[in-house]
Amino acid sequence: MRRKIFDVPNERSSHTTPTPRGGGIIIVLVCLIFYTGYTIFVSDNFLWSYLLGASLIAVVSWLDDIFDISFVWRILVHSVSALLIILTLGFFGEIYFPLVEKTEFGIFGAILTFFWIVWLTNAYNFMDGIDGIAGMQAITAGIGWLIIGELLGFGDVGIYGGVIAASSFGFLIHNWQPAKIFMGDVGSAFLGYSFAVLPLLAKNRSSDNYSLLPVIAVGLVFLFVSDTLITFFSRILKGEKIWQAHRRHIYQRFVITGFSHRFVALLYSFISFIFIGIIIFWLKTRS
Repeated sequence: MRRKIFDVPNERSSHTTPTPRGGGIIIVLVCLIFYTGYTIFVSDNFLWSYLLGASLIAVVSWLDDIFDISFVWRILVHSVSALLIILTLGFFGEIYFPLVEKTEFGIFGAILTFFWIVWLTNAYNFMDGIDGIAGMQAITAGIGWLIIGELLGFGDVGIYGGVIAASSFGFLIHNWQPAKIFMGDVGSAFLGYSFAVLPLLAKNRSSDNYSLLPVIAVGLVFLFVSDTLITFFSRILKGEKIWQAHRRHIYQRFVITGFSHRFVALLYSFISFIFIGIIIFWLKTRS
């Protein structure tokens, strides 16, 4: 059991010493306790589907950190959690693209929403491969939701984004290079799922701006989305087995080249803040 709780380095690792994993459970507990209390007693917008879906994601990911759960079971839970959200919160039937205006997707929007939730849940996990990068992304994206929530009128969702940022900062203190503990699947999958669902939570609060939310959501985690997509299709074109662990992500290549974990984490965070600024500028000029 001790060995399973520790992440032991191998040829695909970016660390050199055995390090305990699963520390992201503290982010999960802080966020879900706050979400439950705040939405029940303050905002009166409690949505059991997010709480249940996020809890399912956290449980299967925690078990995977300890026992190495089959990929099939994990994807099944991710899919069920995505469907819970779509059935209760709906989906994005139209998306406002800059320079293109609104694009109608109809029922196809449900399929896009499903893949968006499942993809980001896993993409965030793929990107948690060096010290600090997942925590820094959670801080920047959470702050982005906090600011944009106030701008567009879904402040309670923005506050929850702020809580995600704050809890991730608390964890980051122990995950900064050299990391004393790793986030593990329990933290990264939970964060990916939460950032995928936040625009749908906001959709129920801001009917006037809901078509803007998909672009905003992607923009706030753009580097994580683009890094995983580029790596995914690059491996397919090279005929590699995409389900096997690897070190082909762009952020991993930076580290292999010689850059430190903290430099890469800060670089990704800095660029993410630039995206936040671009999104805010777009929203203000549009209004």
